[in-house]
Amino acid sequence: MSVLVDREQQFVTNLRRIAGEVAAAHADEVDRDARFPSETIDALRDCQALSALVPEELGGDGLSLDAVAQGCFELGRRCGASGMVFAMHQIQVGTIVRHLNGDGAEWFEGYLGELSREQRLIASVTSEIGTGGDMGRSIAAVTSGSDGLLALEKQAPTVSYGAHCDDLLTTVRRGEDAEPGEQVLVLSRASETELEPAGTWDTIGMRGTCSPGFVVRARFASEQVLAAPFSTVMNESLVPLSHILWSFVWLGIATDAFERGRAFVREAARRKPGEPVPAAHSLSRVMSELTMLRAEVRSALADFEAWSEEPGRERLGTMGSVLRFNNLKLAASEQAPRVCSGVLEVIGIAAYKNDSPFGVGRHLRDALSARLMVANERIHSVDAGLLMLAKEL
Repeated sequence: MSVLVDREQQFVTNLRRIAGEVAAAHADEVDRDARFPSETIDALRDCQALSALVPEELGGDGLSLDAVAQGCFELGRRCGASGMVFAMHQIQVGTIVRHLNGDGAEWFEGYLGELSREQRLIASVTSEIGTGGDMGRSIAAVTSGSDGLLALEKQAPTVSYGAHCDDLLTTVRRGEDAEPGEQVLVLSRASETELEPAGTWDTIGMRGTCSPGFVVRARFASEQVLAAPFSTVMNESLVPLSHILWSFVWLGIATDAFERGRAFVREAARRKPGEPVPAAHSLSRVMSELTMLRAEVRSALADFEAWSEEPGRERLGTMGSVLRFNNLKLAASEQAPRVCSGVLEVIGIAAYKNDSPFGVGRHLRDALSARLMVANERIHSVDAGLLMLAKEL
């Protein structure tokens, strides 16, 4: 067994422990109070998990996306908000790591070393008021300041755990004269960024992600602009990484809901040995949904890893690839709530009670957010257009 495989197994073991001992212990409170899962993030920092995807030569662990995805799954099983914060951070890290080229590469390499040493948490600022939810367009732009620094100001309806992050990765137009689709990614430290509150976060689910709206203002050096065009970054990294790691979190949520249903059915069978358990038949139907979700999520990860190894990552820039990962998001975001809802029906009133060991209210509410994280209707609209143009799917 290779050293890397050993380290990846230890990583997953560590995250499973943190999920079970830390995230699970605070999950209900995090949900009830809509507070950041600080205990979980601190535990992840302690085991150096925030630099899992950073290459070893830059101070990180250089682990595979598969290992990180398993970590998202384990955290999602115990606390959906903890799993989503971890996933969002890893999406930002993975995106930077996969595009370390061109001007500014040295700065970003130095930053990743800093992230590894200090276990810095990166938040995402991609949504913007006025774009209709289209991540491929920006209104805000990079501007020049009188002190030689660059600046940005963006009205974001949500900023993932913005008040709790160390750094932010923001999409903006390349310059004031740039078209809406001519975007870049800017990495600014919290010390270089002002967050003016522009909303609250009293949501149905994923309450612990603490992602209200802000007006984001930052001043930064030119080296802090990722050189690769955002259109390339989006297709090759940001979108597929987002849909894959989000889906592993949703799979974790659905898996724990199913396990609660199975525990309920087993208890019912023990109470009346030898008698049929009608709920077991219903649980079997739920299992088929969970099995399909698990297969789709794992298959998409395998495709992404294989296509990333191809010369130039050419396949990741095709319409077929966009459709592949868009459809992963659509399938996972619809199947996860169905699993949770199905378990609710299997268990009945005990699943409806928040203080029940069989309760799945938090699971269902967290899973419902999946359809809104890049709205499914917007994805269907994009897919509809691509289906008319794509030569191969």
